[in-house]
Amino acid sequence: MSFDDFMAHGGSHAQVKSAGRLRLEGKEYVVADGDIITFRFNV
Repeated sequence: MSFDDFMAHGGSHAQVKSAGRLRLEGKEYVVADGDIITFRFNV
């Protein structure tokens, strides 16, 4: 998600997700300025 999307939805991760603005990118994704990143991993 971008920081602009995050702030436009009241600063709530849940609201961004419910609005469909959350993205799942692969390992080849080039991070853009303003991206908020959540790393998913398995142990």
